[in-house]
Amino acid sequence: MKYYALPIRFGIATSGCLIAYFLILSLLGFHTTIFYSLFNGIITGFGIYEAIKYFKIKKSVSFTYSNGFIAGLVTGSVATLIFTIFFALYSTELNPGFLEELSTQWAHEYANFEAIVFLVVAIMGFSTTLVLTLSFMQLFKPSNNLRQKEG
Repeated sequence: MKYYALPIRFGIATSGCLIAYFLILSLLGFHTTIFYSLFNGIITGFGIYEAIKYFKIKKSVSFTYSNGFIAGLVTGSVATLIFTIFFALYSTELNPGFLEELSTQWAHEYANFEAIVFLVVAIMGFSTTLVLTLSFMQLFKPSNNLRQKEG
């Protein structure tokens, strides 16, 4: 558990930022516009990047590609799970009409529309996590290039 403490903390912080962003959009009345959810990827990406960066600093010499990859996945997964739970609570308990506002066309055609939306939110979060972790690890992975002697 000690190994996952840093990524879990970054995941919780990232989910807090995602929730705060969503609530700000909600206050402004923009939470039903799907376009604004693109910024969620930037928030998640920043959290994953910082988690891998600090994990690399903490591990220093013993940092490996797999360690950083796991740190990124844990961070993004924790953030996605917490945000998806919040989103489900918000759309069913706090603002029950939110999903119908979100998509008036789909809400009446599908019997389990709520479950479909929650699944889409989770899948988007997990796929963003995987892609961004793979991308950031290209920056943080240890180099296998041999250093040539200067002189």
